[in-house]
Amino acid sequence: KIENPKACVSYDNRRFSREFAQNVASVFAANGIKTYIFKELTPTPILSYAVRYVGASCGVMVTASHNPKQYNGFKAYWSDGAQVTPPFDKEIIEEYNQIQDWQSLKMADFDAAISDHMIEWIGDELIDSFYELTKENALNPKMCQENGDKVHFIYTPLHGCGHKACVRVSKMLGFSNFEVVESQAEYDSEFSTLSSTPNPEDPKALSLAVALMKEKNADVAYGTDPDCDRLGVVVNDKGIERFLNGNQIAILMLHYLFSQKKEQGKLPANPLVIKSIVTSPLQKTIVEAFDGTIIDTLTGFKWMAKKLAELEEKASPYDFIFASEESFGYMPHNKVRDKDAVGAIALMNEITLYYKLKNKNLIEALDDIYKTYGLAQESLIALSFEGIEGREKINKIMTYFRNHFNNDIAQRKVEVFKDYSTSKEVTLKTNQSKKIEMTQSNVLGFELSDGTILYLRPSGTEPKIKFYTMVQIKEGTLEQKKESAQKTINEIESFIHATVENI
Repeated sequence: KIENPKACVSYDNRRFSREFAQNVASVFAANGIKTYIFKELTPTPILSYAVRYVGASCGVMVTASHNPKQYNGFKAYWSDGAQVTPPFDKEIIEEYNQIQDWQSLKMADFDAAISDHMIEWIGDELIDSFYELTKENALNPKMCQENGDKVHFIYTPLHGCGHKACVRVSKMLGFSNFEVVESQAEYDSEFSTLSSTPNPEDPKALSLAVALMKEKNADVAYGTDPDCDRLGVVVNDKGIERFLNGNQIAILMLHYLFSQKKEQGKLPANPLVIKSIVTSPLQKTIVEAFDGTIIDTLTGFKWMAKKLAELEEKASPYDFIFASEESFGYMPHNKVRDKDAVGAIALMNEITLYYKLKNKNLIEALDDIYKTYGLAQESLIALSFEGIEGREKINKIMTYFRNHFNNDIAQRKVEVFKDYSTSKEVTLKTNQSKKIEMTQSNVLGFELSDGTILYLRPSGTEPKIKFYTMVQIKEGTLEQKKESAQKTINEIESFIHATVENI
């Protein structure tokens, strides 16, 4: 039992999010939990920060993140500012399942709880400290203040809660030429200007921002999802829009952080990077070139934050630098324990300016990284199978690959097979096995003879199965590397589609 428990609550622009958030606060208050709630829509990373700032026992973000407009949801956080992991997640669900009568739930009157100081509005001091922290993390603040107006950014919050935060942090750092897509600046639970889901991973969601970027000949277009934890980036490459994937954005951030910290003499002795297993292995190549350590976790920032917390509890010698996952999530410092699009935009602004002062755009910057460390290219296939039949199809696909792990994949030998549901990794040539030190999960991994890596897993939130292909090419010219990587991707994708169709 926790003495003097406290909670933090925030919400985005979804249908009834404010009302739901106030209901959450009222339930907490009625059960003796002092609750701090934001006065207005506030991004997920600021909620994560707030939990640790006030020393809360837990936190709640009312959001459906990047999902379709008809949804709303509930992100649950623990005292470390990260989303809950076992055993707490299962215990919360068990408590929910035991509810037999909704009328039995204690729920205070919201206004009365405000008067009784059981619910308290979060003030400017906390919010200001979040922005100051982001400002302190700038690696070249003088460069930004003196030259920030030389870069033209286009930004869309996709009707979500990122508008005020991303504009404020950008202009505070000196990026005065930070222009917002006005038709998508208003909070709108219906996402009326979008023909797709409000997800910056989807190029269609960024169409208005891209159009304005080309019209104004701006350098970069950004998009954040409704709760502002994911960031998408589109580069104006000599008049052609180039959509960066999450791996490429993370590579730019990672390389900049390491190279600048080293140049400034600020790189710690034991720099640490954490990433998900389905995120580009090029990160490992770069980190190890700087004598750093990289640790893989399951997909999801809750696992990365948990790993960081475990290392801190053990007083490990590591100094955290960066965490990311391929699905447009980045954690550029350790005061926020979740995806942080506000901090990510601040960092990308700085990176864009840094290269522009060298007469390069972000595509050219990536090519320089590829020339030095080898080319990385990734592919994601997400196959949808609806309903009960769809769930059975997904189970059959997983079972097939689990039982035929020693079959060739696109005429490539499988050298290492990983089954995260049994925590077992097998090297096929020697038949030696070892334990995977991660929480068990329904994920399969294949390391192939040419160095290609393939992962597959069912989605945790949608009726989909996802196939992640990761290719790294180190030999040849850059053009030869790109041609070779694309050929490999095409062959693996053809194999996946043909195999799934026959299952």
